Amino acid sequence: MSRLVTTLTAPRSWIIALVGLLLGVGVIAGIGHAERSASALDTLPAGFDSTQGQALLDELPDEGSKTAIVLFTADSDIEASLPELSQLMEDVAPEGAEPPATQGSGAGEGAPEGGAPEGAEGSGAPEGAGQEGAEGSGAPEGAGQEGGGPPPGLSGEYPVIPAEDGTAAISVIDLDAPTATDTQQVVTQLRTDLSDGVPDGVTAQVTGPAAIEADLASVFDGANITLLGTTAAVVALLLIVTYRSPILWVIPLLVVGVADQTAASAATHVLKLFGIPWDESTIGILSVLVFGAGTNYALLLISRYRDELRRHSSRHEAMALALRRAAEAIIASASTVVVGVLCLLLSVFPSTRGLGLACAVGVLVAMAFVLLVLPGALVVFGRWVFWPQVPREGQAVLAESRSLWRRIGDTVAKAPAAYIAGTLTLLAAMAFGITQISSGLAPEDQFLETPEAITAAERLGESFPAGTSDPLVVVTRGDEAQVDELAAAVEDVDGVTQVTPVEPVDGIGQVQVVLEAEPGSEPAQETVGEVRAAVEGYADTHVTGGDASALDESDGNVRDRFVVMPLILALVLLALMGLLRSVLAPVILVTSVVATFCAAIGVSWWLFTGVFGFGAIDASMPLLAFLFLVALGVDYNIFLITRTLEEAGVHGTRDGVLRALGATGGVITSAGILLAAVFAVLGVLPLVVLAQIGVVICIGVLLDTLLVRTVLVPAIVRVLGERFWWPRRVDQAGRHRTDEEGTETGGPGTAELAPAGAPDAR
Repeated sequence: MSRLVTTLTAPRSWIIALVGLLLGVGVIAGIGHAERSASALDTLPAGFDSTQGQALLDELPDEGSKTAIVLFTADSDIEASLPELSQLMEDVAPEGAEPPATQGSGAGEGAPEGGAPEGAEGSGAPEGAGQEGAEGSGAPEGAGQEGGGPPPGLSGEYPVIPAEDGTAAISVIDLDAPTATDTQQVVTQLRTDLSDGVPDGVTAQVTGPAAIEADLASVFDGANITLLGTTAAVVALLLIVTYRSPILWVIPLLVVGVADQTAASAATHVLKLFGIPWDESTIGILSVLVFGAGTNYALLLISRYRDELRRHSSRHEAMALALRRAAEAIIASASTVVVGVLCLLLSVFPSTRGLGLACAVGVLVAMAFVLLVLPGALVVFGRWVFWPQVPREGQAVLAESRSLWRRIGDTVAKAPAAYIAGTLTLLAAMAFGITQISSGLAPEDQFLETPEAITAAERLGESFPAGTSDPLVVVTRGDEAQVDELAAAVEDVDGVTQVTPVEPVDGIGQVQVVLEAEPGSEPAQETVGEVRAAVEGYADTHVTGGDASALDESDGNVRDRFVVMPLILALVLLALMGLLRSVLAPVILVTSVVATFCAAIGVSWWLFTGVFGFGAIDASMPLLAFLFLVALGVDYNIFLITRTLEEAGVHGTRDGVLRALGATGGVITSAGILLAAVFAVLGVLPLVVLAQIGVVICIGVLLDTLLVRTVLVPAIVRVLGERFWWPRRVDQAGRHRTDEEGTETGGPGTAELAPAGAPDAR
């Protein structure tokens, strides 16, 4: 370790920094991001009924097709325009598109011939947004008209089916679009052609699975570039404010920026290597995490380096000691984050597993750049890089100063028990909002700005059965007779308005089921359960589609919370126990972070409902917010407590925590504010779930930084004194013991605790 530190801080260490940056740039330019193959199964919970149904649908020969529903609306009677609309559909049909190929008669009342498509693949929409894996749309109940022969518009290749109220009509088309990018391009062109060719007085919109997937892809166009630019700007601004230097901020921003892009490239290739999928939001969250964690580590190292420059005339010696001291906290911090995010590998959602592995790679890359590249990049410049506040040898170090944070610590030390009680009472009051939380967003609530596919689906529900745009699909591996039996069984379920059997292809048959209830509603989910009960006795038969997938996703998120969240706590706790060689201290630190999480969720709920107008939280948000708050929130406690342990060897634990607070208060506060701001930037992305994650983490980090780390933890340490380290014992002579015989142990500060200004012992 000593040899490596000497190499990284030697006069020629700038060569190492330059090589590291060039290697990062080489990775970014040379290999870039790995290409991903998206699947409808990526966002569905593994092993659940809707996922198994989608897997069956993926075996169909037309697995690259996706269903779009064209909705025509008019202020007056639309039937007069049906022939023209039917011809328009034939004119604008994209290359490779097919008309609905449903065979067999609809079991629902009034189902017109050819009313449902076959074989359309899932949409790939985010959790709860539209349908995942639904197979087209059956014709709405009561569509068409009585009498001899079909009405005008129903006889073309792409039938245009009018609603009974005469204000709307729909046409269903299967698009050849294997990927999300293909879907976006095809739907965009289809919308343009429809808008140019629609008759006067008629409006055309496109909804259905293909349109939802296209709109999701569209709102992410350039979003990650916007996120990266906004994040970099926020970090630059806060670094300038923190350092109050026109020069210094450029160095950590450059190093972390290269680390961010290197991490994105490395993470996608690692994910591809292990066959783990990722989605559009993975790189965005990864970028925020790398910028946040990397900049935090840089702040800690630079703060310690600045402090050591006040003790040493040589900047290389100062950086060597700073790197030794800071590396312990940085490595410990990164280890807890990596351990935490890797717990996501146990999620039932493949894309969530991808996020966990990507974040682990990102944090390791950020740590490596800060510890291996940043020291050389800093020492190549003289002290002038800190201008105008240049540290001079002989100036008072932070631990000896009367900083704002030391004064706060001294105030807390006068009545620590009162501050503990007051802080816990405040956190409990803030957490009360948890009791009011409603979970699960309706499809129309998934986006910050509602796209056309959602508004069209809402309008469609005014003239047709609400479930027309988002039907269930009963999929089975069986013959035509079994498909007919399933159709008959489902037809008797309350809340089902139309049932359309589809003749088996390659031994896989389907039954299209249109529900009366609005997609995403509680009645719709109740009907899903009844449909599943009706087909329960049939082998290899599953119910998929929008509402079925949403129901399973909700159950999958509940499962993840009960399995992954306790595991995160347990592993972070064990990591802290190994770091501190203590039992009581890690329990206190982890408990304080959990209290922060509860308070952040409670306050956020009032903000979501009272300020942002969100009716519920996304079901996946609590797990991700908990993960990042616990893993990153523990960081600040690690920064404080490792410094406390270092100071305790000379000054005792009670005084040591005050000195540690004075020494680390400024940098931890700066790091916390920066991390909170960086996660708040997630709000520039178009999905409500990302905005909610950003808000909760922002509030939680600020609470942890300004309240828990500044008041609660120091107060607890002041009350417990040396018992805080139980069963470890810390003597002021610098010896660390874990048993009554005084056996020395390792860990932060073991052989390195020396009076301020003493030469490095290693």
